[in-house]
Amino acid sequence: MPDFLPSGFRAPSRQDVSGFMMRWDQPLVIDEEVRECPTCGEYRHWVVFNMRDGSVWLRCRAGHETHEPRLDTAWYNRNSGPVDHFHPTIEDGLRYLGH
Repeated sequence: MPDFLPSGFRAPSRQDVSGFMMRWDQPLVIDEEVRECPTCGEYRHWVVFNMRDGSVWLRCRAGHETHEPRLDTAWYNRNSGPVDHFHPTIEDGLRYLGH
């Protein structure tokens, strides 16, 4: 279509990216339980990843990553803001989020 945006102006679709990430600085409460890192016990300052397959992973400030099966894409979408940046690597995204 001649009036459709040129490819350089289009946002990537979910299939074009590995996942999404957001900061979650407050304690993460799931099913009335404060979620702690199973390795170090940290309970705030998470980076929450929503992967292409719908799984949600948590990364604490110390860099420990753990799958959180009680969260899903619907939870992520309800709690995240609009996408404001795309990063070529996870490391670039983590730097952007202050991790």
